[in-house]
Order: sequence, then structure tokens, then C-alpha cells
Amino acid sequence: MDPEHPATGDPAGGDPAGDPAGGDPTSDPAGGESYSRGQDMLVLLQTLQTPWSTRELQQLKEEAWRGFAALDDPRAGLLHLLGGIRGWRWKGSSLEAWVTCELERWLQTQPPPGPAQGSPGLKQLQARALRVLAECPPSLVEPLVSIFRLRDVDRSRLLAHVHRLQQEGKFKEAVVLGTRLRLQPELDLEQMSAPLLLQDKVNLVERYVDGFPDLQRRLLALMDSWCQSGFDISVVARRYPQVTSLRLEKLSPRVLTRQVLRLLERYGLDPASCPHAVSQRHLAALRYLCYKRFVEGSMSQESWADHVRGLVGPSPWLQEQLLASQDDVALAARCARDLSLPEDQLPASVVTELRRLQLQERTAEAPFTDTRDQYYQLPIAREDVHFLATWEDLARHEGELLRPGQVVGMDLEWRPSFCTGGRPQASLMQVAVEGRVFLLDLPALSQPAGGQASQAFSRLVSRLLSDPSITKLGYGMAGDLKSLGASCPALAQAQKQLQGGLDLLQVHKQIRVANMPAPGADGAQGTRGLSLLVQQVLGKPLDKSQQLSNWDRRPLGEEQQLYAAADAYCLLEVYWALCREPARFQLSGDLARSPPLGHSKRSGAPEPPGPQEASAPPQQVARREGRIILTSGLPYHQLRAQVGAGRCLWVDCSLKAPQQAKAVLRHFHVCVTHADIFSRCQACNCDQYLKVSKDLMKQLVWLSGRQEDPSSTGDEAQSEDTQEPGSAPEEMPGGCTYNPPCRWLEEADLQVRVPATLGNGTRLQLAGIPTGVLRRPGLRHFYCCVGCGKVFWEGSHLGRVASQFREILTAAPGSHGPSVASIPSSGCPKPPWPAP
Repeated sequence: MDPEHPATGDPAGGDPAGDPAGGDPTSDPAGGESYSRGQDMLVLLQTLQTPWSTRELQQLKEEAWRGFAALDDPRAGLLHLLGGIRGWRWKGSSLEAWVTCELERWLQTQPPPGPAQGSPGLKQLQARALRVLAECPPSLVEPLVSIFRLRDVDRSRLLAHVHRLQQEGKFKEAVVLGTRLRLQPELDLEQMSAPLLLQDKVNLVERYVDGFPDLQRRLLALMDSWCQSGFDISVVARRYPQVTSLRLEKLSPRVLTRQVLRLLERYGLDPASCPHAVSQRHLAALRYLCYKRFVEGSMSQESWADHVRGLVGPSPWLQEQLLASQDDVALAARCARDLSLPEDQLPASVVTELRRLQLQERTAEAPFTDTRDQYYQLPIAREDVHFLATWEDLARHEGELLRPGQVVGMDLEWRPSFCTGGRPQASLMQVAVEGRVFLLDLPALSQPAGGQASQAFSRLVSRLLSDPSITKLGYGMAGDLKSLGASCPALAQAQKQLQGGLDLLQVHKQIRVANMPAPGADGAQGTRGLSLLVQQVLGKPLDKSQQLSNWDRRPLGEEQQLYAAADAYCLLEVYWALCREPARFQLSGDLARSPPLGHSKRSGAPEPPGPQEASAPPQQVARREGRIILTSGLPYHQLRAQVGAGRCLWVDCSLKAPQQAKAVLRHFHVCVTHADIFSRCQACNCDQYLKVSKDLMKQLVWLSGRQEDPSSTGDEAQSEDTQEPGSAPEEMPGGCTYNPPCRWLEEADLQVRVPATLGNGTRLQLAGIPTGVLRRPGLRHFYCCVGCGKVFWEGSHLGRVASQFREILTAAPGSHGPSVASIPSSGCPKPPWPAP
């Protein structure tokens, strides 16, 4: 007998007599025909196999509805069918799943046959359905709840079933069922969540408390109690002997603290509600600071003591843990000395070592060691470093900061925070130009909001960021601009304003230097980040001893100002060195080809060939063929001198594609009509399309194995449509219509139907069509690119593009064309390619 279609047995796969809610189903008169009903449903399933395998959808639906009408109680038959499937192999687009969804639709059209509402027979079916619901795929939860009216069941019966699952050790099933039936307020939070936390199933617990603020607070209180010093998590594990797959290593104080702090931020709760997790976070920060100070030696005593005092505060436990965390008494004594801790609060061994250390310092003067030659030194005079704190200061140096065509280095500093919460407010903005560095005092220039200084500062920075002729250098610029926007609300759109930016972090990932480590390849004690880049390019690393200092303090110390100036000016020197010798660092010479700020390069995205892939250098091609080079960044400065005036055009790579296209079209006075929009495929530049009817496209998608039902209506997808790029059809400005010169797809054009492949071997990219598009009312047809198989459809995208380019489009007859399909994860939009 087929194990997936048994003729007898409990539909939920268990012992019928063990179900307290419904008793033995075979003992109830209403359920006495369960065997024959199950057989009838199995016969129906066999009848549907043929149209299912051939995807004859209309016949499949008609056969199913006739079969449902012929059954005395199709709900009982469905339970028998689903309960016999072991291992839940009916997930996805199986026939059993389709029958479940179709039965729900059929029941919505007429009164359900079988036991009436409130009858013992229906209660029995509901009890059996609960077992199925606890393990079914998410896509079938709502159909099953609707079919068996589970939301009308007495909540005491539902709670009893959840408790029974817990007693049987089925903790995951209990939580899933409680979540889907919204029983959380009536269930014990610790009993429900603790077994899952012990198995490292935090994601299930998070979903369980979603939408219940009180449960979120109680969950964090429970997890925080496990973070307290000396807590033994195995004590909790012994309360739940049924939990067999324990993951206690995921519940160490360090790991659990990270989880608690993450949830604190997600739920927006006060950190004071989780004191144990906060203390553990402070202890970890203390250990890190001690490592930076005493092991790595990259932190000054003043900065170290300032941070440690703020973390320890009045907590005797943290003070004790600080001293105990040191590997030897000598380090503990140095901690006590730097923090000026009273001797009566120290262990005897630390007091003895502290006194020895103090005596040694009094009797022997340590020789002075000048280590400045080991690090990069600011190459400009001290008087060329300017601290700007008023609007008058900004006005005095505005011309130097905004000089067109120059290159500037930009950086931000803020006081490090080792507590919970988001990124702290930026304290200092550094802008370096050739020969000078300007240190902008952000607290003074951004407060009060709307004041004269604040307005002058935001205007100046906005003009600096938005001027494409000024090359802005940074290292991790996206994070810096985000911090700048958070610190100065008037610059909240700083990332969007940026034009002409070059992130040397992206360049750093590309360079290779002989006998030097790659970025991130060295260990914890090695030079990293910008300091490593400076060492690789200029020969010496940055001195980072002031990196963790208090940047909120005013006035800033002399060492802080020199450190901040060097951090910005080194960007200029690195850039100039890379411009002079790109081959030395195995760069192509095109620094501007680094990914735009805030975006990561996606795998598989088509790219234009780089200079190293071209058959000849661009300057040779330009001179030989009389062509004009479009570029930016470093290549612009290099190539402009080689090809002559007017033969090299600057295109700002930080601009979005529409702005790039507008600038180029205006510069060359190119006339563009509405018919030119989407006349070529955005992915491969092919200009040949095939038109596909909506019905045929549904069939092709269905044959490809997608779950879309060609017979479903648009009403079901209404909520999906609001979030998809190809929205409802929309007239283009001017009432133009689109009728591209392409013919209809015919059967002869398909080499094979599964997968849908054209005669030239191009496979149609059906996966790029969102589910809701096929159910959209009013959509008539699709367009398939013959070159790459990308699928387009009618929508509002053309109208948006036409609106974006309204000022450069001519009045030639236009069209209403296809909207690009949602872009696959392997690709990204590119600027339009020119027609040959």
C-alpha cells in the first residue's frame, strides 16, 4: 500500500483514542464513514492526477469541484488525505496542497456539507485538524483555519491542545500553533519560550511575541535573568527533560547578552530593564579597553581612564571584575594606578604590586622614546590646521572649501560609546584640501537647529557634497554621511546629495601590494582599515592612539587635533599616489569604477568591460575613431590631457542613471522621442521582442513549476500589487500609446515549453515575474527579449521614466510601453546603452 495514501488510520497520524478533545472518531455516528470518505477522497485524487500532470487547469478545477460535491463530507476526506502523508512531503506545489486551497474556495461558494456548526462531529474534525495545523506549511495555515472554522473553536479546547503538545515534548509545534491562533496572552511565556531558547530557536520566540509589548518585556526580563554573573543555564535545561537537542553553547553570557541588546533596540525598550545584560556589555567593553591599553598599546592613558571610569561608575562588581579580568597582578596594579583606586578597595596582592610600581616610578625615571617616526606624519604646518566653530569662520574659508575642480578628503570623529543604543552623535568633521585642513566643530555649528551657524554650516556642506566638480574622498563614506545626517537633521539627506564621491574603502578592496597583507587578512593585532591602506601606499601606518579619545571634550587637545587632521589629509596623499602609479597596486587606473556609496556589487551583474579588457587603450580608440570618452574620477584627469580639449566628458559616477543620461544627452544635444524609451532591452541592449498573451504567459509560468494558478482572480493579488514595480497600466504624458514593432509569440517559436526556451536557445526569465502581476486586472500581454529572455510588461514604469525625462523629450509621437520586470538578485539596473 502507498504509505502516502493509507486507507485507514488516524488522519493526524496518531492514536484516535488519545485525543481528549474529540475522542475516537470511529465511535461518533457522524464520523463512522471516515474510512469510505477517505477512500472517496483518494479516488478523487487519482482522478485529478492526469489533468494535474498535463496542467489542464480548467479541467482540473471542474473535476475537483464535481468530486467535492459528490462527497458526503469533503472536510473529513481532506483530513484523512493529509494525515496520511508522512514527513509533510506535500509542501509547495503538490496536488494535495492544491486540493486543500481549492476546497477552501469551493466551500466559500455554498454551505459546507457534513457536521453542522457546534455539533460533536465538527468538534471532532476540528480536534483532528489542530494536529495537522501544527505541522503544515505556512501557505496552508489560512486555508485550513477557514475550512475547519478553527477560530470559532472554544479557546479552552485550543489551549488544552497546546498544553498537550507541550507535555509530549512538541515545543516547536506548541509555539507555532499558539502563534497562528493568537493564543499568546493566555499561555505561560516562560513555559512556551524557554524550551525553544534552549534549542537556539530564538527566531520562533521572536515571532511568538510579535505584536505583544507586554510579552516582549517579559521575554527580555527572562533572558536578562540568564545573563547574571554565575548563572547556571543547565539548571533551566533540567526543567525540560524532553528537550533533546540542547544548544547551551548559544546561551553563554556573551552570546545571550548580544541577543538581549539586539532585542532591546528592536523593541525600543529602556536598557535599565535589562541590568544584567548591560553589566555584561560593560564588562566586555572593559576587557576590550584593557587589551587596547596594555596589550596592543594603541590607546593613551588619559583616553583609557576616561572611558573606564564612565563604564565602571559606582558598581563595585564591575570594579572587581575589571581587576579580576587581568591575567597577572602587574596589569591589575596598572589598572588601579591609572584609575586612582583607593587601596582599601583592592586585593592585598594588587596593593603590594601597586606600591612596588609606585616606588619604581619614583626611583627610576623612564627614558623618553619618540615613536613619531614610526607613523604617518602630517606634511603641512600646524598653522595650516584651522578649527572652525562659528559662522564667521565658515564664511572666511568658504572659498577654499568650495573651490571647483579640487579634491578634498573628508572624515568624521565621534566619542566611542560602549553602552546600548545607536551610533553616537558626530563631534568633529574634517575637510582636507591641498595644503590645509579644516576641523569643523559640529556641536557648535549644528546647534541650535535653525540658528545662523547651523544654517551656514548645512548650506556649505550641502554645496560641497552636491558639486560634482569637487572630488570628495573618504574611507567608509556611507557610514560617515549617515552619522552626519543623524547629528545634523538639516543634512539628513547627505547620502543622496553626494555627487563626485570616491570611497577609498572600495578601492582598498581592489589593490594588491607585494609583501603586504590584503585588507582584513591580518589578525586582531595587525594594522587594519585606513591605517593599513596608508601603510601599503605611503609606507607608514597611522598613529591611532587618539582614535578612542573623548571627541566631545572642548577644547580638543593638541594631539587630538593633529590626529584628526592627519586622518583627513592622508586621504589626499593616498589618492595622489594611486593616481601616479596605479599599476604598482594592480589597479586598472579607473578608481571611479568602485561601487557607488551605499550599494554593494551584486554577483552576476553585467558590467561594461574594464580598461584592462579593452582591445586598445581608450585614448587610442578615441583618437583613431574620433570618439569622445565618457568617464569620471581619476581617468578623467588622466585622459583629458591625452585626447585634447572637448574629447573627454566628465560623468559623475555617484549620480543615478537618469541624471547621468540627462547630463550626457544635454551635452551632445541628442533628440530623444517617447518611442526611444524602452526600445531596447535594459539588460542586453537587444531591440527584438516577442509579444506574449497573458493566458499563454500564465501557462508557461505554471509549467515552470511556479505555484501561480492561471484560474485565480485579480482580487486575490490586490495587496501584492501595491508593492511591485510594475503597477497598474498608466497613460504616458500626452496620451501616447505604445505599439512596438514585434510579432506575437507562436508555438513554433518555442524550442521547448519546459523550461520555456526560444528557438535560438534563449530561455525566458519567468522567475522575474512577481506572482501578483499575472493576476492583475487589465494587463493584456507581455514582451520577451529575444536576446536574453528578460520579460517586460505594461505598467507605470514608462510613465515615470517619461516624467523624469520630460524636459528633454521631443514632441514626436510616443508610446505606452513595457515596464521592466522586477530586477533579479543577480542583476542591477544600468544606464541606457546607446543604439549602434
